[in-house]
Amino acid sequence: MSKEQSHELARAIVEWGLSKKAEDVVLLDVSELSDVTDYFVLLSGGSQLQVQTIANAILDGAQTRGEKPLHVEGKDVGSWVLIDFFDVVAHVMQPRARSYYALERLWGDAPLTRFDESGASQ
Repeated sequence: MSKEQSHELARAIVEWGLSKKAEDVVLLDVSELSDVTDYFVLLSGGSQLQVQTIANAILDGAQTRGEKPLHVEGKDVGSWVLIDFFDVVAHVMQPRARSYYALERLWGDAPLTRFDESGASQ
């Protein structure tokens, strides 16, 4: 997948998450820092059910585009769902898990884009 296609998928993940009221949506461009992936999309859901709903929206949206994740982890628990599309990895987390693992801080050198509830970048 080209970097442009990866970015397009990452933006679609943002939109799918926002359609289910994901909060604190962030896109990290880790392409210069990682040999494994190009983008992380971080999304928060306020409860186990919302995290699972956001994850399902991402999986459903990806399926309509013909994208199949390599790996999905944590969906049954709903505290942190990781959806790995290889070049793009979505992390859907409850606020407590997101604060604890602090991926934005861990990947602090990566260019970061925040999105408001309308999907506009800030």
